Amino acid sequence: MRNGQISDFIRRTVFAAALVLVMPVQVVLAQQPGIDAPPYEQQLMRLSEIFGALHFLRPLCNENDTPSWRDQMEDFLDAETVNENRRRRFIERFNQGYRGFSVAYRECTDAARIAMVQYLREGETIIGDVTSRYGR
Repeated sequence: MRNGQISDFIRRTVFAAALVLVMPVQVVLAQQPGIDAPPYEQQLMRLSEIFGALHFLRPLCNENDTPSWRDQMEDFLDAETVNENRRRRFIERFNQGYRGFSVAYRECTDAARIAMVQYLREGETIIGDVTSRYGR
């Protein structure tokens, strides 16, 4: 390589490295709760993700829940959000939970059933913790 090619290579490498280092920080910052967010915000975000996962897994394993997990998410959003940005964050977490399992499972397996049980338990724990600690 000539000097000009080497410096271009170094400049592109440094730029790519800077992007790799900065992008995760931007993603994390976008998911951070707002300044006026309640102290249980991260627990509710996780609950939204659990709702999304269960919305995919339960019908996959022929579990017919009424209301559906999507309907429960709608009720949750109506009760918990007035701020549109916060609402979007909850919806994104629901979608992440759904997509996370939809790419991995096409049929109900033992692993899918185990995941359902674990998610149901975790959701119950979050709801119990938030309601007992914060009266929500």
